This record gives sequence, C-alpha cells and structure tokens, in this order.
Amino acid sequence: MRFAVMLAITICLGAAASFAQQPEDKAKDHPWMNKSLSPDERAAMVLKELTLDEKIGLVHGEGMPGWGKPWPNAYLGNGGAGFVLSIPRLGILFIQISDVAYGVRSSGDNGRYSTALPSNIASASSWDPQGACEYGTLIGRELRAQGYNMSLGGGTNVTREPRNGRTFEYMGEDPILAGTLVGNRIKCEQAQHVIGDIKHYVANDQESGRNEVNVLIGKRALQETDMLAFHIGIEIGNPGAVMCSYNAINNDFACENKYLLTDVLKKSWGFKGFVVSDWGGTHSVVKASAAGLDNEEPEDLFYGEPLKKAVQDGKVPLAELDEHARRVLRSEFASGIVDFPIKRSVVDVERGWETARRIAEQSTVLLKNDKSILPLDRAKVLSIAVIGTHADEAMISGGGSAQVDPPGAFSPEWKAHVWYPSSPLKAITAKAPGVTVKFESGENPNTTAALAKQSDVAIVFVHQWTSEDFDLPNLSLPNNQDALIDQVASANPRTIVVLETGSAVTMPWLDKVSGVLEAWYAGSKGADAVANILFGDVNPSAKLPMTFPKSEADLPHPKMTLPRPDQLGPEAVNKTGEAKPTFDVQYDEGLKVGYKWYDAEKRTPLFPFGFGLSYTTFAYSGLKVKTGKNTVVSFTVKNTGSRAGAEIAEIYAGLPPAAEEPPKRLVGFSKLNLAPGESKEVSVSIDPAYLSIFDQASEGWKLVPGEYSFMAGGSSADLPLTQKVSLK
Repeated sequence: MRFAVMLAITICLGAAASFAQQPEDKAKDHPWMNKSLSPDERAAMVLKELTLDEKIGLVHGEGMPGWGKPWPNAYLGNGGAGFVLSIPRLGILFIQISDVAYGVRSSGDNGRYSTALPSNIASASSWDPQGACEYGTLIGRELRAQGYNMSLGGGTNVTREPRNGRTFEYMGEDPILAGTLVGNRIKCEQAQHVIGDIKHYVANDQESGRNEVNVLIGKRALQETDMLAFHIGIEIGNPGAVMCSYNAINNDFACENKYLLTDVLKKSWGFKGFVVSDWGGTHSVVKASAAGLDNEEPEDLFYGEPLKKAVQDGKVPLAELDEHARRVLRSEFASGIVDFPIKRSVVDVERGWETARRIAEQSTVLLKNDKSILPLDRAKVLSIAVIGTHADEAMISGGGSAQVDPPGAFSPEWKAHVWYPSSPLKAITAKAPGVTVKFESGENPNTTAALAKQSDVAIVFVHQWTSEDFDLPNLSLPNNQDALIDQVASANPRTIVVLETGSAVTMPWLDKVSGVLEAWYAGSKGADAVANILFGDVNPSAKLPMTFPKSEADLPHPKMTLPRPDQLGPEAVNKTGEAKPTFDVQYDEGLKVGYKWYDAEKRTPLFPFGFGLSYTTFAYSGLKVKTGKNTVVSFTVKNTGSRAGAEIAEIYAGLPPAAEEPPKRLVGFSKLNLAPGESKEVSVSIDPAYLSIFDQASEGWKLVPGEYSFMAGGSSADLPLTQKVSLK
C-alpha cells in the first residue's frame, strides 16, 4: 500500500515539476533569451522587469519536505532539499535543489535510483583532478535525470578536527589539495547544466554545537587554511553558489558575516554567484542582507515578508535586494539551467557503477603490506577467512544529509546506519575460484579464532560510522572491533584489515597484522574495488589526504570543546534578542593544520599526510628549480619494480624563517602512470600564491623574500629531493 501511495505522489510531483520547468512560449522571444549575451547582461535585463514580489521570490526557498510547516505550493517541488520559485512569464525556471555529497539524496522517495560514489574524503585520496571531474560529471548527470538543477555538494572544510562527523564529506586537511579537487568536481558538475555549490563557508569543523559555536581564529590563519581551500575551489570551479555555514566566526554568524561574504568573497575574490544559507542558518533580515546573504533556505522566515517590509520601510535599500536577486539570476544563466530545461531520464545504472568502482580503486589506500602479503597469490593462498559483522553482504556508508538511498529502499531515518549491498564475501569468492572462502561475523570469539587459524589468510572488514549532526567521541573503532582484530591476528598473523571509515582511526593492533587497506566509504561498487586490489588486478596508488594520529593526545585539541546543554538551541542563541553564539572554540593552532601541526610540533603520526603504498616501487632523481614569474619544479620518477603502477609525486616548499610559517606546505602534485622500468619527468609550475603568506596589515598576499626549500617525494614524510633557491 505504501508503495502505491508513494508511486502516486511521485507521479504527481514529477508531472508538476515537469510542467514547472517549461517557460511560457512567448518568454522564449525575450531579449535576455539570447545565448550570445553574457550571464551578467541577461540577468540585468531580467532584473529590470521584476516586480518586488518576484524579487523576493528569488531570494528564499519554498520549504523542504519534512522541514517546518507544510507549504501550499509544495506540489511544485521535486522533493529533495526544496526549490526556488520560477517566473514563467519571463522564462525563468524553478531551481530544484538536492543534497548530493557523494550521490543524489532521497532518490528512493522519488521512485528513483542514485549511484553512491566513494565518499569525498575517499575521492581526495586519489589526488586526481580528472577523477574529481568524473565524480562531478556523474553527479550532474544524475541530478538532471532525477529532475534537479542545483547541487548541494562541494564540501570543502579542511580537516582541523578529525573527530568531526562530516569529515567524510570533505577533501582532507590541505587547502591546495582540497581546493584543487573540489574545484574540478564543481567545474565538471556544472558542465551538465546544474548550479554547483561549495560549502560550508567557513570553519564549520565540528558538528557539536554547530548552530551555536563561535570559532575564534586570526585572519591570517583563516585565510591561509580554511578560506584558502574555498578560494582555490572557487577559482577553478566558478560555482554558481557558495553556502555559508551554521557557525559563527569571530563573533558573527557566517551567514551574516560581512567580512566573509562581502569583503573577501565578493570583493577580494570577485565571486559572481549567490550566497545561499545553510538550511536554517539565517538569523536576521537587515544584518544578513547588508552582510551579503543572497538567498535564505529552505524557508522565508527572514527573506520573505520581513525582507519585503524592510525594503518598503527603507531599512534595506532596494538596491541591496536587487543585488541579491541579480546574483541568483546570473547563476541561473551562467549554469545553463534556463537554456537547458530539465528533462527527466533514466539513470544509467551500469555506467554509474563503472565510475564508482573505478574511483574506489583509485581511492583505496594501502597502508601496510608486510612481506608483500598483498596482492594475494591465487596459486599459494588456498583458503581465506572473511570476517566482519556485515562482510558477507554489505559495506557501510556515511549518514546525514549526504546519505544516498540503497537500491530499492525508501529514504532511511535520520542518522540510520545504511549498508550498501556490495558484498566483500561475494566479491572475494568471485576473484578466487577454487579457493576455499569462509565467513564469520566475529560475534563468536571461539569460532572466529578457529576459522582464522585454519585459513591461509584472514581478511577482517571493520567500520567506523560517521554522520552529520554528531562528532566521534574518539578515533577508536567502535563495538570492540579493535579486540576482534587483535584476536584474529593472534590466531593468524597473516591478517589483512580493511577499514571502512569516514575519518582517521587509531590502530593498537597495527604491529600484529600483515596488511591494512583504507577503503573509506567505498560506494556502490566498493567490494569489487577492494577485491580487485586484494588480488592485484588493480595496483593501489591512493595516498592519504589527512594525517592519521597515533592517539587523540597528538591532536592540537586532545579534547573537543563541547557546549553545555543550556548553550544549545534557538532560545539560547536568541537570549539577548539578537542572535549570538553561545560558546567559543579557540583555533589556537592557527596555521598548523594537519601535517603542518605534526611537523611544527615534531610529533610522529601513525601515518603521515600523503602516505600510501603500491605493489611496485619508485625512485626520485634530478630535482631542478627554475625561478621566474612562476617557479617551475621538475624531477624524474622511475618505476623500479616489476609491476605497472601509478605514483602521486608530491612537491612541498619550506618558506624563509621571516615568513613565520610551519616547516613546509604542499605546493603541487602530479600523478604519473609508469610501466616497469619506465621513467618520466615531472614538471610542475607553482602558483606564486602557493608560496605567499597573508598579510593582515594590507589585507593581501605577499611573497616573503629569502631562501625557499623545495622538496619532492612520495609523501610528506618521504621527500628525498631538496633544493634551495632565493626568491624576491
């Protein structure tokens, strides 16, 4: 019965959305429908035709299913995260919005299917801009197929706090790596004629008290870390929208922070799209409008009638409202959603699986491989134990608004643990005909140890579930899984651990096992990707986009700053009559984020940033640094092993002491495919901005004259090549 009702709703919604996407015939003749005009020209022309009510309609959402009051015009939406009204008489279409961190959310409720790609932190492990482009292309394609034309993906918050429940939605701890990859994702996503989004701007680095927290950080540290990732992503991807975050930064909430939204984003960086609030992240009318917030989502609590009245009363200048509306219109034209109306289609499932599997293979990090236990030799390994609570049927996924529905299911409850039907047991069995493959869940210690002992190899699949709306209490594997690994390894030292995690984990059992693979949340075809690596059909090449600490004691903040119960909720925020954050988090580590912290503090992590093993070996030689307008770093990488493989060559720079920076920073990288014995020269032109520091006095970037050290190698902790040059 529920299916019949849902089907009827889906048909009605689909028909309404399809109808709503068609402009009136006469609208096609308007001068702004001329595609040869620039988005700015077209938006300016439409703006002159708008009534006050039509302008207001462009700057707020029309509700979201399951959020707040029922809206009378909900039938015009497509489900998802809500929509922005169309103006049919002028040919301006609805903006239909969906969450889409690693795939289109809530497709099951629309009777549809979405590919679950590997998590964002997983894709960052590929260090591959082309792979990021493929990621974005698939998402853009599936958004349009399901009736959407705006993405709420593009998570870019750098990993300051690895216990953050949304670490899996982001691109790691380095701003240049994160910004480069997210920019390429957005660029290719928008090429499918959807409005791309980059989020959560900015310093939204913990979920605990995310609506109430006040992040205290110096301008220089903010600009060189969290904001730099956004700056690079925006330059490369040119997104149509930037989503401001829930938290406050230096006493002002992000969605009403003039320094962030206007002074930096719109003026200094020249961002031309619109600023959209995170859902429910708007706190005011006059302050938010003056600060540069262009669109409130998902409702109209501030930017509906209150904004209209403020304009009529002269509290908000009409020119300010016009600028908000113009930016929304500009993004509609720039993205192509006006010229290319949505046409629903069937998602190409097999094409999506192929992309998901390929990205997962390039994203799985080989962390340990003692005595070359991997790849598994089918001629020598006659029996395999597959162990783990769901290893016979599924792999875990990340939760919250990022959650992608599993095939054939309706949207799960908020923060439900969702397992994709990608069976490690079946994938391993299929790869090893003639090999005895047996399964144990690990629940019975005796039978688990017995199976491990009698098998040639034991493969243990363990998981760490993370989600929006909570943070991890620690970085240990939950549910006694550390003890399970220890028990299996004690029975059979030829144990391989496959980690399905959203962030770093501690590994008290590391010395007892022979192999470790970090598979992250591997998506729709994760099990096939892992099996291909285990048996050597794919040579692993991924490298960590974040540092794995030995313990929480090694973090900049061993204990997270958490709010008291009385500091949570709208009542606490609005206690004084004006929205104010209720508790502070001090980012006193400043510039020292991730590997920069470990370098500066001389702490050895469990696994360093940029680390990842291969089934072959590589040698670096011949470093040359050529100075000029751009510094060009070149060197040779040789595959010294017997297998073809890909190497991610990393380039770091140490700045002069006068710069007062951490010991080194990533400034470039290049991925090379090499046959056995093959050598290739790497040549990377370094953007001068990547060698600069932010000068607070001038509110700009500058190159500090002096001696710079350029280093190249296979990880942040393995840099065999070094050359010093003077830059002015």
